[in-house]
This record gives sequence, structure tokens and C-alpha cells, in this order.
Amino acid sequence: MRAVPAMLRAAPRAVRADLRPGHRDPLPRHRLLGWLAHGHVVLLAVLIGIWDMNHYASFMAPATSSVSLLVILQTVAPVLALSRPAGALWLSTVSLAVTAVLTSTVFGVGRPWSPPGLALHALVLLLLALRVRPASSAAALGVSLLAGAVVAVPSHVPHLSTFLQGTVVFALAVALGCSLRATRVSRTRLVEQEELTAEERARRALLEERGRIARELHDVVAHHMSVISIQAQVAPHLVADPSPELRENLAGIRQNAVAALAELRHVLGVLRGDGDPTDAAAGLRHAPQPALDQLDDLLDNVRAAGLDVTAETRGTRRPLSPGTELSAYRIVQEALSNVLRHAPGARATVLTHYHPAGLTVRVTNTAASRPAGGRPAGRAGEPGHGLLGMRERTTMLGGELSAGPAPGGGWEVTATLPAPVPAPAPAALPARKEVK
Repeated sequence: MRAVPAMLRAAPRAVRADLRPGHRDPLPRHRLLGWLAHGHVVLLAVLIGIWDMNHYASFMAPATSSVSLLVILQTVAPVLALSRPAGALWLSTVSLAVTAVLTSTVFGVGRPWSPPGLALHALVLLLLALRVRPASSAAALGVSLLAGAVVAVPSHVPHLSTFLQGTVVFALAVALGCSLRATRVSRTRLVEQEELTAEERARRALLEERGRIARELHDVVAHHMSVISIQAQVAPHLVADPSPELRENLAGIRQNAVAALAELRHVLGVLRGDGDPTDAAAGLRHAPQPALDQLDDLLDNVRAAGLDVTAETRGTRRPLSPGTELSAYRIVQEALSNVLRHAPGARATVLTHYHPAGLTVRVTNTAASRPAGGRPAGRAGEPGHGLLGMRERTTMLGGELSAGPAPGGGWEVTATLPAPVPAPAPAALPARKEVK
């Protein structure tokens, strides 16, 4: 209820802004038809102007030059309304009024509008209502009717029917323009909302994928922290007669590792959404994270789902960091899942190339042999967000990801993960003998 008084208070200000003669508001070009609508408006205004000129010339031969100038101005008004609708409104209204006064004074006709003049002014009102607010359109209609009523006063009853006809035509033009504007505004807002929804959906997918990656990396970090804690606890027992300083340092290491594990458990509880029956039912919350040594099992799963896939390994295989192996496994998993979903009947190849700078994983597939909706797609593993998850994993490790159509048809995904070969440890120096 409070919004209504606020709108009423703001209406005069909006009307003044919209109906200011210098206000410029070009009619937008149609997305498909381009300037065709503008050309039609100009053509229609010229034809109606010719009709109006002939209408007055049929009974006003002595004053043709004066009236012709007014008719030309009124014909220009719809063309001007394509860029300056407010200025066109005032030009058309003044031209109509002066024409009516002139015809009433010189010839005693006294009609407020001629039929062609009525059509031209209705066209101006329509073009105005397409771009200004409804309150401004209503004000323009009121100004037009007021001008017609003032001019029609000398004629009294004989030409009242013309005024009523003009009122109906002008009101219909304004109503049609306001309806079309409301439809255009609603469509624009709907497109904007769809864009915002798509952005929000992409942002939510990004956050979900990052949370999933964080959960997996948590398990990797927690494993190493547990090893550090156990080693720190066992180390004093491996040294004969350890010094108090050594025991103290190892105890501090173990204490810090245990504290870090406790913090990781709290973070894990938030990331994994403890209490979610979906996760609990799936039995995924405490599953160990996979690595490249489980790649053969993954390939067996997708073969069972109906995908013809071959694997190739180049270079000398070596152990990589758990995060790198986990990311490589997930990239292959997601790429094969996409092949199953989007390229039924295709053949896929998985290449893992170990090189001094790291690991390159390439998954390629041929073109689909049947439409993607031909049969339900199998699933190769956990659901993900496709290229978004692959790119996040690659970026996290400082690598590069490329995905796109393959030269011979099909699709290709290539991920390069940096994992340089560690430099060999320096040889230990021989122990010096103490000289007594």
C-alpha cells in the first residue's frame, strides 16, 4: 500500500522527464527485421500526409498554402517520433490545433480533426506509448484530448461526433502502445533474469565442484598428517638413548599433527555435509580417493557400460603426488563419462604420457554413431560438472587444459599436469673420525 502514494508522488516528475520536448529516445531496431519497421512508419506517414493534403485541398483552395505547411508538419511528426517522441507529440498537437483554428476561422468548418490528421496523431501517440511510462502516455492522451476540446468549443454540437471518434482512436492507440511496451519490458526482464539464473547456476556448479575437489584433497592431506603423527610417535623408539631435546621436538611435531588432523576433521564435517542421507546411503563419505593405479578398473567399468575404450601409456611410469594422481584420474573419469553421455557408439582412447615436466593425459573419442538420446547413457563414476571440474583441477595444480573437436571428428580433452622429476639427493659425506 505504501508503494501507491510513492508512485503518485513520482508520477509528475516522470511525466515532465518523458514529455520534455528535447527528450531523445530512439525506437530500437528489430532483432530480425532491422530497420524495416522504421521504413514502414515513414512510408505510412507519407501516404497519410498525401491523403490529408488532398482532403483539405478539396474544399480549401484559397488557403491551401497555409494548410499545406501545417499538414507537412503533421506528416513529419511520426517520422520525428522515431527518435524524439515527446517533441513529435507537441509538434503534432500544435499542428492539429492550429489547423483546426484556421479552418474554423477562415472556412467555418470548425472540426477538431480531419480523418487523416486523426490517423497521423494516433500514430504519434502509438510511437510515444511504446517508449515512455504509462503515466506519461496517459498525460499525452490528456493533452491531445484537451487541445481537441478547446478547438471544438466554437463548433458546439455539430462536430462533437468527430471529437468522440478521435477520443476512441487515440485511447486505442495509447492502450496498444502501452501493452506492447509492457510485453517488451517483461520479455527484457525475463531475458535478464534468465541470464542471472544461468550465471548463478554456473557459480553454484563452480562452488560445488570446488567443494568436491576440496573434500578429495582433504583425504590426501589427512593421510599424510596421520603418517607424520605416527612417525613422530615412533621415532624416539628407533634411537638408542634419545636426548630430551629430541623427545621434546618429536612430541611437538606429533602434537601439531594431531591438532591439524582435528581441524581437518571439522572442515571435513562441513565440506561433506554430515547428516546428508544421500551421501550416507551412497557410502561415499569415507571411501578412499583413487589414483592412477586404479585406472584399469575405471576402464573396465566403462567397457561394461558399452564404451569401446583403449589405453596407452608412454614414458616411464613413476609415482606422482597424491593430488596430481587424483586429479588425473578424475579428469579421465569425467572425460569418459562425457563420451558415454554425449557420443553413444563412439570409440575412445586414453593416453597417459609421463615426461620430465610432468604428466599429460589425453582422452579422445570418435564421432557418435547414433543420436545421444538413443539409449540411456551409462555412468562411469561420480557425477560432476564436465569441463568445469576438469578445468578447476588443472588450474589448481598450475597445469593447462584444452578441450574441443578432434580433427577427424569426435572430441579431444588434453590436460597437462606439472610434476617435474625430483633432483637426485646429494651423496652423504663420509663421517669424520674424531682425533683424540
